Amino acid sequence: MTASLTHRDRAVLRAVAAGRCEISGTALLVDGLCCADQFIGTRLTSAGLISDVPGPAALTSAGHAALDGSAQVAA
Repeated sequence: MTASLTHRDRAVLRAVAAGRCEISGTALLVDGLCCADQFIGTRLTSAGLISDVPGPAALTSAGHAALDGSAQVAA
């Protein structure tokens, strides 16, 4: 089963691409603040769109593809 990315997912992926995000434990920080959606970091890493390594968050190749257009995410 696949699901489209939400507007929030895309906004976070854009923030990751801009270098504004960091992974700290299981939390995704945006501009140094915890993301209001506490599950988005886990959801995007589980979908393989961002790396799960602590430190600066980075898009995976799938994350880049998702931002470029029609990619869908496994639900």
